[in-house]
Amino acid sequence: MINIQRNSHLSDNMERASRLREVFETLCERNKSIPVIVEGKRDATALRELGLDGEIITLHGGQGIYDFCEDISERFHRVIILLDWDEKGEDLNKTLCKHLNGQWEEFSAFRELIKILCQKDIKDIEGIPKLLRRLEADETHRQ
Repeated sequence: MINIQRNSHLSDNMERASRLREVFETLCERNKSIPVIVEGKRDATALRELGLDGEIITLHGGQGIYDFCEDISERFHRVIILLDWDEKGEDLNKTLCKHLNGQWEEFSAFRELIKILCQKDIKDIEGIPKLLRRLEADETHRQ
């Protein structure tokens, strides 16, 4: 019985890893022409590790939210918002979405899918590469 549960758990992990990889492949394509907004430098580093090579803008660049949003609105027609999904990240996400009305909605599914696939394992962008390695390592050890 335990072995069946373990195999099911490992299969679920591999499925999650595969789905996360698919989401990031699509995100990499979109990021070639659309900037991604993250909270900080470690989030940007994590996205680079996951293959994004387009523009990544960090939120904490020294200016207030309102000024940040004004600057983004002037520079870009569309953006992808990928903020953490801890309490602070959720609050920041709501604020950004309100101020960047019409510029992010088309891509909101990226963040929601990532949140679902990460489940309760992590609550931040910077933890995704490590989570993926762990999920994929489970499959490697099983073979």
